[in-house]
Amino acid sequence: MKMATTNYLTPSSRLVLLQHEGLLHTNGKTGMSLMRYGAYPIVAVLDHTQVGGSIKELTGMDCDAPVVASMKEALAYKPEVLVIGIAPSGGALTDAWLQDVEAAAQAGLSIVNGLHSLLAEHPRVKPHLREGQWVWDIRQEPADLQTGSGKARELSCKRVLTVGTDMAVGKMSTSIEMHRIAQERGLRSQFVASGQTGIMLSDHGIPLDCIRVDFASGAVEQAVLKAGADTDLVFVEGQGSFCNPASTATLPLLRGAQPTHQILVHRVGQTHLDTYTHVKIPPLTKVVKMYENAAEAGGAFAPAPVVGIALNTWHLNEEEAHAAIAQIHADTGLPCTDAVRFGGDILLNAILNS
Repeated sequence: MKMATTNYLTPSSRLVLLQHEGLLHTNGKTGMSLMRYGAYPIVAVLDHTQVGGSIKELTGMDCDAPVVASMKEALAYKPEVLVIGIAPSGGALTDAWLQDVEAAAQAGLSIVNGLHSLLAEHPRVKPHLREGQWVWDIRQEPADLQTGSGKARELSCKRVLTVGTDMAVGKMSTSIEMHRIAQERGLRSQFVASGQTGIMLSDHGIPLDCIRVDFASGAVEQAVLKAGADTDLVFVEGQGSFCNPASTATLPLLRGAQPTHQILVHRVGQTHLDTYTHVKIPPLTKVVKMYENAAEAGGAFAPAPVVGIALNTWHLNEEEAHAAIAQIHADTGLPCTDAVRFGGDILLNAILNS
């Protein structure tokens, strides 16, 4: 069984992304992140709604893979691994999309699956698997878990956790951007993933949303301790939000990572939660204070100030984005940028200088 904490993709793995209806929708963010950050060659993308389209024109991603309607067509491009790049509502593939997965298994492809619905034992997949062919079901609880103990606090490295005003606002992307810049500057930096997409992109990580709550902070702690030995910076991918009533992931991340710094991520113009539109997002100054108070936890943990704000401005033109950044900097007094769009140097500087 492939364990979720180990990445079985290699830089030479030829990928086909199962992206049906996800090229222009947020449920396709796993595949989109692989296009943006993955080191793997993407040879084809499956999306029956955008067949023949240009990924560069559709998404702005620097990817020239053809968009095809089915796995049968994708096989002409000699893929080796099928990656499920979408997260459909309910977490299960439709019968039509499962046909593509079955066709991939029949053709000898290995499969990377980040859904809650596991595929290694699926009756439409398992019978087709042959020697050397694998299914990586990422959302599985790692073995040998322990409860959290606060040991990450003893690490000498800076530990940076991204936190958000809502789910799916860009916490992973912000962490990756800061990590990349730190490496470019020659710093010893590590990225710790806490979700399925980040795990596909990294060497350190845990699928936090499938770990029993008693062991969640301990799992984060183990991953951070592993990444934080003999390094300068550890960027921990945030999950969920304290603002969201459905989110349970942020607190174990705070407890397990024992961050020294936090970066708040926010989608410009979003005033209410995306899923629970009756829930209003507080002013960012209040959100900053909330996360700082929670991190310190009345003295139980060391202070972890929010030292910068990362904005998601994908829906704005460049002039509007710069105006929004300037306004939120004025409102909060904190360094602010869109790390994906304009780079995260200002955020990394805030971390290193505090």
